[in-house]
Amino acid sequence: MPNSEEPQTVFQEILGFKEERSAFASGRVATMTRGANFWSRFLSHEWSSAALYLFLDVVSWLAIYRVAGWFRYDAFYATPFQFFVINLIQLCVIVAALYLVGGYDRTVEKLTLGYAAEHILAVTAAGLVSAMLIYSAATFDQTMKPSRGVLLLSFALFFPLSLAYRRWIRQYLVASSVGRSFLVIGGGATAAHFYEAYKKSANGQQLEFVDVNEEHVGQPIAGEGSPIVQGNLASKLDDLSNRYRGIVLAERASSLNTQLLERLVHAQFQETRVYTLESFYETQWRYLPLGIIDPFWPLQTGFQLARTSPYHYLKRLFDVVASATALVICSPLFILVPFLIWIKDGAPVLFRQERVGRDGRHFILLKFRTMRCRTHHPDEDIYTREGDPRVTRVGRWLRKLRVDELPQLWNALKGDISLIGPRAEWSKCAERYEQSIPFYHFRHLVKPGITGWAQVNYPYGESDEDAVEKLNYDLYYIRHYSLKLDAMIVLKTLYTMLFGKGR
Repeated sequence: MPNSEEPQTVFQEILGFKEERSAFASGRVATMTRGANFWSRFLSHEWSSAALYLFLDVVSWLAIYRVAGWFRYDAFYATPFQFFVINLIQLCVIVAALYLVGGYDRTVEKLTLGYAAEHILAVTAAGLVSAMLIYSAATFDQTMKPSRGVLLLSFALFFPLSLAYRRWIRQYLVASSVGRSFLVIGGGATAAHFYEAYKKSANGQQLEFVDVNEEHVGQPIAGEGSPIVQGNLASKLDDLSNRYRGIVLAERASSLNTQLLERLVHAQFQETRVYTLESFYETQWRYLPLGIIDPFWPLQTGFQLARTSPYHYLKRLFDVVASATALVICSPLFILVPFLIWIKDGAPVLFRQERVGRDGRHFILLKFRTMRCRTHHPDEDIYTREGDPRVTRVGRWLRKLRVDELPQLWNALKGDISLIGPRAEWSKCAERYEQSIPFYHFRHLVKPGITGWAQVNYPYGESDEDAVEKLNYDLYYIRHYSLKLDAMIVLKTLYTMLFGKGR
């Protein structure tokens, strides 16, 4: 007679195995969940992504440079100390270059073609500077025999890898923050204007509006379809870390009571970031709208222009050296371009126009002529528009490549303008804007430039509204006048020239 306990035993063993496998799977899921929660908590900090990018850059570069050297069998450093020093120099140059293009900035969108181009330019510039420093050091130390092949191969491999994990981390940050919104304190006109600006931006987070005085509770912030203004601010401030990515203060600080201000200060240092409207625009969108500044804005702290700084003199020295060097290097173009203009469109080959410089001083700006000669008719359009028939065939290409700007190097050498700064405006337009645009005269606090923050971030102006938008970027430049910002403008300008984005 068969043993009836045997099937039961086998069944129990199978069941036990399934239970064990289920327990193992459950433990694995729990471990993965804890890992995901850890990364979510880690990346929720403002500094976390920068720290992660820096860590990956250091590890990636050391691994790539070491493997590339081993692969080519190049013993080009006599001691491990030499290898350490050279890697330290290269990493410092790489980190500085990527920092200048926003490679460690959490708010910079790294999924765009524009950032990819800037990343390429930054790594290329880092490679050139590294090579210059390494081979300069090798001339003083004969035991060093650095390999050009290893250096070139290392940077060629580092570029796609460093861009790839930046894109991956950025995608993770965007996906993980979709469910967290910004809490906007304010329910009036200022908050409504902020909402309209936010809709046009690339930010993917939702906005929640809460009125301190609860006067606008239950009303849409900016018409039908916009978020409804809520109340009960105290309860929302009790659940900041889990629900909100940040707080935006769209009310004047004077309208808030002392208890609320203390609560916001605590949130800023302990829980989540608190933005004023000015800091939000500057941090997230890198411009400064006219509506949130006042006549005393330049008197605030933090302005490099308000005091004599070494960078002011360094920038003038750079203008002289760079413009003189560029004039020599581009001298063949000063023969070829005028010849093409003269053959196709006749004389004159240069365009002269009165422009407004620093402190409102007037000067004559030089450019290669790209349009048919002006008629100076009172009804003539003062703007150059998309597909403007007045632009010549040669001029269209000169504008695309920004070659028409080359004669301005003479203005930079003379000191009329700088290489970098707000666009030098036609005196006729400047007079008109100063009468119609508030705070337009703030642009004259700095020297105008051949290229600038507004030029590389906003399309060519075709209206008074465009002039206002470009002024927003110019105000940001005036506020953050620095070597870092000028370096970012240089890289963005190179991108514009190399990819024919000019007009």
